[in-house]
Amino acid sequence: MTDHAQQFFISYAGTDRAWAEWVGWHLEQAGHRVILDVWDWRTGDNLVQRMDEALEGADAVIALFSTSYFEDERWTTEEWTAAVAHRDRLIPLALEPLTTSDLPRVLAAKLRKNLHGLEEAAALTALREAVNSGSRPSAPPPFPGSVPSAGALPTAGTVPTAGTVPTAGTVPAAAPVPAAGRSKPRLPGSAEEPRVWGVRRRNPDFAGRETEIARLRESLLKESKAVPQALHGMGGVGKTQLALEYAHRFADQYDVVWWIDAEQPDEIPVHYTELANRLGLAKPDAGAEANARALLSHLGTRERWLLILDNAEDPAQVEPWLAQGPGHTLITSRNPNWAGTARATPLNVFTRTDSLTYLQGRAGSMDDEQADTLAADLGDLPLALAQAAGVIANGGVSLDLYHQLLVTNTTQILEKGDAPGYPAPVAATVTIAVDRLTDRHPDSVALLRLVALLGPEPIRNTWLESVRPRLTTIPGAPDDPMWLHEALSPLSRYGLARTEPQSFQIHRLTQAVLRDQFLPDQSAAMRKDATALLSAANPGDPQSPDNWPGWAALTPHLTAHHLAPTEQPELRPTLLDAAHYLIRSGQTRTARDLAATAHTAWATTMGEDHPDTLTSAQFLGHATADLGEHAEARRIIEDTLTRRRRTLGDDHPDTLQSANDLASALHNLSEHAESRRMDEDTLARRRRTLGDNHPNTLQSAHNLAATLQSLGEHTEARRMDEDTLARRRRTLGDNHPHTLASAHNLAAVLHTLGEHTEARRIKGDTLARMRRTLGDDHPHTLRSAHSLAVTLHDLGEHAESRRIIEETLIRRRRTLGHDHPDTLQSANDLGSALHDLGEHAESRRIIEETLIRRRRTLGHDHPDTLRSAHNYAITLCNLRQYRAAAELLEDVRNRQRRTLGDNHPDTANATQSLANALTALGRPFEAQRLLGSQKHQKKSRFRRKRR
Repeated sequence: MTDHAQQFFISYAGTDRAWAEWVGWHLEQAGHRVILDVWDWRTGDNLVQRMDEALEGADAVIALFSTSYFEDERWTTEEWTAAVAHRDRLIPLALEPLTTSDLPRVLAAKLRKNLHGLEEAAALTALREAVNSGSRPSAPPPFPGSVPSAGALPTAGTVPTAGTVPTAGTVPAAAPVPAAGRSKPRLPGSAEEPRVWGVRRRNPDFAGRETEIARLRESLLKESKAVPQALHGMGGVGKTQLALEYAHRFADQYDVVWWIDAEQPDEIPVHYTELANRLGLAKPDAGAEANARALLSHLGTRERWLLILDNAEDPAQVEPWLAQGPGHTLITSRNPNWAGTARATPLNVFTRTDSLTYLQGRAGSMDDEQADTLAADLGDLPLALAQAAGVIANGGVSLDLYHQLLVTNTTQILEKGDAPGYPAPVAATVTIAVDRLTDRHPDSVALLRLVALLGPEPIRNTWLESVRPRLTTIPGAPDDPMWLHEALSPLSRYGLARTEPQSFQIHRLTQAVLRDQFLPDQSAAMRKDATALLSAANPGDPQSPDNWPGWAALTPHLTAHHLAPTEQPELRPTLLDAAHYLIRSGQTRTARDLAATAHTAWATTMGEDHPDTLTSAQFLGHATADLGEHAEARRIIEDTLTRRRRTLGDDHPDTLQSANDLASALHNLSEHAESRRMDEDTLARRRRTLGDNHPNTLQSAHNLAATLQSLGEHTEARRMDEDTLARRRRTLGDNHPHTLASAHNLAAVLHTLGEHTEARRIKGDTLARMRRTLGDDHPHTLRSAHSLAVTLHDLGEHAESRRIIEETLIRRRRTLGHDHPDTLQSANDLGSALHDLGEHAESRRIIEETLIRRRRTLGHDHPDTLRSAHNYAITLCNLRQYRAAAELLEDVRNRQRRTLGDNHPDTANATQSLANALTALGRPFEAQRLLGSQKHQKKSRFRRKRR
């Protein structure tokens, strides 16, 4: 047996937490150090970092094997994979019978100790043998036939005599002293069950909530035992189901478990009397209150009891009946206001992963996409998911029909479906709560109905405070500064709203039920009030990042289709500003959807030439271009420009904005000569009408410099970029997105001119500012990161360059899609980086795939496509496939001469690479004729020229 203490990390599934506590407790009693997440980690910790630290510092990993441990999509999958990968010593303990087929292949051959089906003494022996297996004794073993002397270690099944202390590093059969702050846990699954049990049967369909159960268990164990835990949340969120699962899962850790329906506080003494009777404490003639007091007094001297007060709504009426002492009290409630009475813990809707697990468990025919869509429609509300699964699993209603009925017959469909364990369906739950409020709190009900027209996202209190005098559907004095507090408090208390210090939120199904109950004469007035609320909430300039948090909060409500926002004239300016914000903040798809919806609606009702219709078309074109759909963007922008010239004139600011946008579209399509002509004309008109320092003028100057860069006029591009950057810094500030864009472009042209060190300095500073101002995933930030990687590569820092390109590619694929031009640029450059690092096979695969995607999305003659073809040809050369490379390079060069001209740098690079390939084929005279008057032929390097 080992004679020194060790450090163990315990890896387990959430359902096996009781086992983890039992193992951890006995190991600590033996003098070992135990890392157990629920004991040692805190809310907000980085789990990946914590696990890495635990694995790094542990002498061994104890893995508690069960079927739950190996379920798909569980954190434990990462956990056991990391354990096998990082630790030489893995100690598997089986908590239930497992066959080889139950285990992943990498663990199937591991020897494991079985703890299941054993009495506690035998389980302790098995644990001791597992922990100490493989260690050699430090002293001669005693003769097997001798009688143990005083002080010898206890054998399995014995208890140390008073005064003896187990040697550090051994696991005693039964430890006499609890660990600090922790009671000795019982062996899970042992014969020890609660002597008194008053809880209904377990829900066989319970799924998910592992994080919440772990948090609840942790709170009950670590808080002072006299502090009750109040689990609160809206109706249907699963509070009762969670409490029920907790009671069953940890039943063997208690002597008494008793369930009390606390919705009627006057009945609590009656339920306590029933428990007192089971414990032999009740006196028949004493009355319910006296017997209840006797029970509470008794529990104050006992431990290992659990009382669950379900649906307790009034803390003041419940508080006198809360037990004191070293047991646990768990309260479920819709009311969050338990300050001074209990430790309140909010319970929210399911995570999407839990929703999918539940739906597919009850209606297994759903695939992930179908389950995800249904969960989104139902707002991940457990009760609604249970009802939907009940309806769909029983047949007769398809998923498509269910989705349709949620829109057209909301209350009807939310009354259907079997949801065992829930007292009422969703529609009835909402209706009953609203009915209770109607007479006593009409202002609360009016507020609830008003915001039912908005989105299900949080609603800022300041929006309502500022617009209160304009709201006609809210009763009461409009100048009362406390009106919102008074209206929200009952909604919070009845679980109809989740309130935060600065905002509140209504669940989408609560909103749907309320909308379904609107009377015709109510709808128009409420829609008018909702419109007034949203129009007054406009946060300001949508191009300023300082205002983006306000726009992020407001925009989801502007797109709530129940309000029909495009039909409200008062909302048109706010909708257009929202589209502009979405574009500037990099939320391109949402921007296009909003702009397209507005454009379609307004073109129909106001005509295609109305200024607001044309502005929506402007933003639609911009968003389409940002999505990489340049041909379609050009069509939209050209039409908008034509209409604006006809209705507003050539020099109107809106017309010039469309001219600017068309020049950008042409640039994206590589029509650089025409793009330059339009940029120069627009810049001249803007300088004349707006002045040299106007933001729009500087936009044109910025774009013209970019076009000059593409045309190979790098010196002039640099001059314009430096001038534009200086003006933008002076007028907009160093951190404005437009200023950062100019800094980015200046650094790019410096790189092209060979000033790599200065380019790196500017790019590093610009990237840091963009990350801070725009965020890590903004398209401009990713463009800046990519550009920095290019410069690092040319400075010889290949490993760091590759790291940044790989990270940027991952982010672009996630945010922009695999075929977006920016994503393909990252893929192309990753292929080049791998090529330069000697990873030719992987480089070829990536470059070939990128070339295929660029040909399909951009066309064969696009400069980016031709650069990919050039890179692919270079890869072929490195693989000694010179003939195929030469044929491809000849095609690339011919296309570049036709589209870019003989003097463009890309054409010159292709010419040099083709000459190198011909030389490798043994055709040096053809190569020499190709190079013509070039004085300095480069040796064969086969490196791409980066942008």
